[in-house]
Amino acid sequence: MKKENFMILGSILTVTGFILLFFSTNFGTSIANSWLHQQGGADTSMYHLMIKSYINNFLVTGGILFGIGLSTVIIACFQFANIRER
Repeated sequence: MKKENFMILGSILTVTGFILLFFSTNFGTSIANSWLHQQGGADTSMYHLMIKSYINNFLVTGGILFGIGLSTVIIACFQFANIRER
């Protein structure tokens, strides 16, 4: 894989992770509302637990993607710098 592809892949992962991190509340609430609609109703504490669970899922996934993407971009930048110095 070319180094330009690593930069593109890292950028996409970073942006995706960033979006998941900062919009996790919206995404989690939306999915929990969908779950509640499918159930036809639920206890308030159970609904609250589902919202927190979905939000945490998006936070963890976003954090992982953001970290991997940022690491990939940094490594690719160092690779470009090393190639140009030679």
